Amino acid sequence: MTNSDQLLRITEVSHFTSLAKSTINLWVAQGKFPKPIALSPTIKVWKSQQILDWIDMLGFKPDQEDQTTDELVRMD
Repeated sequence: MTNSDQLLRITEVSHFTSLAKSTINLWVAQGKFPKPIALSPTIKVWKSQQILDWIDMLGFKPDQEDQTTDELVRMD
């Protein structure tokens, strides 16, 4: 993901984040993941920069590898 304006479908976002598509959709609904851009009623995409910013917001560092994504995303 070198181009910050690249548009990613949910399959690509899933592969990049290692999250299941159902988890992405749930977290979008819960406000824990960036909302997609609707190109049409059936086509939704994310800018790659949105995903990179979300990952940066988690504050994930290599020494935190043993924490699960769910622990990092908790927004209680």
